[in-house]
Amino acid sequence: MSLWLPSAPCTPRACVETGTGSTAAVPRAVLRLTLVVTLVLAGIALSPLGWGRIPAGWVRRWCRAVIRASGVRVRITGTAPPTGGLLLVANHISWLDIPLLAAVRPARMLAKTEIRRWPVAGALAARGGTLFIERDRLRALPATVAHIAGELRAGAAVAAFPEGSTWCGRAQGAFHRAVFQAALDAGVPVQPVRIRYLSHAGGAASTAPAFVGDDSLLASLWRVATAHGLVAEVDVRPVLPPGAFPDRRTLARAAQQDDPDGQDHGAIARSTETRGHVWAGDTCAGHAPAGAATRPHRPRVPAQTRRTVCRDSA
Repeated sequence: MSLWLPSAPCTPRACVETGTGSTAAVPRAVLRLTLVVTLVLAGIALSPLGWGRIPAGWVRRWCRAVIRASGVRVRITGTAPPTGGLLLVANHISWLDIPLLAAVRPARMLAKTEIRRWPVAGALAARGGTLFIERDRLRALPATVAHIAGELRAGAAVAAFPEGSTWCGRAQGAFHRAVFQAALDAGVPVQPVRIRYLSHAGGAASTAPAFVGDDSLLASLWRVATAHGLVAEVDVRPVLPPGAFPDRRTLARAAQQDDPDGQDHGAIARSTETRGHVWAGDTCAGHAPAGAATRPHRPRVPAQTRRTVCRDSA
């Protein structure tokens, strides 16, 4: 793994809520996971049809069903253009983000190439039209951007998480700019999407769905299934039209501004960006990120900023 890849200081031990469920919730969690597995198997059965052959309405309903089966209620505000080339960009917290974006508009996801080798999920992702990128090969980046731009010109929707890493939801990384170059080259609009998870409707921000650091998918699935009252809020922001921004830097900043909790975490993270790494302060929730001693040099951030980024955003 390259030292220059984007990373977050969030870890399961430091940032993720545990104990959200009780022993009495175990049977309910088992039922939820059974429903999720059943729906995923149904998706696998349909996947040989290939990308673009399954009606978009079916995909949206299937994605909503997977999220709802896991015990998470969904609230989506705003809409995305139903047709035409479109780059959807969102902050990244959980594996739930992927079906949430597809519920807004089915799109070809960008994913690291390692996912292609995952059992079952890798084949399903490939058949679903996922665009795999080699994140640790900088020389491959221009060809990757050109390939994405070609898909956008052809009228496809492409979904990406420009932070390059998952964050706990109480902190957020800066949007990296490469994928925005593809939208500029293709002359297509950008659709910003904001995702956050609440402990209940109108409640505090929850980190229970976060899938960060060395967290395992099984542990994350169980944590979500045993939680009570989780709500996923998806805010589809106004489209950023092509030609409205002169370069990818300003386009990336425009796509990230106006965070749901009223704070521009991207601006805070950008102030600590160095050589491809983004840090929201030295620690998150008081714990140093694993491997911090081997990271490239990063400037110090005032304690006031660190407290602002890592506190509960609600």
